[in-house]
Amino acid sequence: QVQLVESGGGLVQPGGSLKLSCTASGRILTIKDMGWYRQAPGKQREMVASITRNGSTNYPEFVKGRFTISRENSKNTVYLQMNSLIPEDTAVYSCTADVANYREGVYHEYLYWGQGTQVTVSS
Repeated sequence: QVQLVESGGGLVQPGGSLKLSCTASGRILTIKDMGWYRQAPGKQREMVASITRNGSTNYPEFVKGRFTISRENSKNTVYLQMNSLIPEDTAVYSCTADVANYREGVYHEYLYWGQGTQVTVSS
C-alpha cells in the first residue's frame, strides 16, 4: 500500500503565504504525475496545480502567479507554495500521486490521495 501524508496547512491572514508538503511512502516503483486539489465547503473539488515527473507544471487561471508546485523525486515529495492568499483560497487541500508499482509481479498504476490539510485565510 501507499500512504500520502500532508503538512503545512493552517490559518493565515489575507496576503500571506503558506507552503504545503506531501510525502508518499510504501510500495512505490515510481511516481508519475503529482498534484494538489482543494475543496471548500459547499463547493466542488477543484485542481489547483499539477506536476509531471520531469517538472512540467499546470495551473488553473485562478492561482496562476500566486501558487507554485514543485517536487523532489528522491524524497517522493510534492510541495505547494501559496502566496498572496485570499479568503477564497480557504479549503481543504489534498495531494495526489499517480503511483506505479508491482503487485505479485503485475505492473499497476493507481492514483492515491492524501487525507487533506485545512487552509484558512482570514483576518
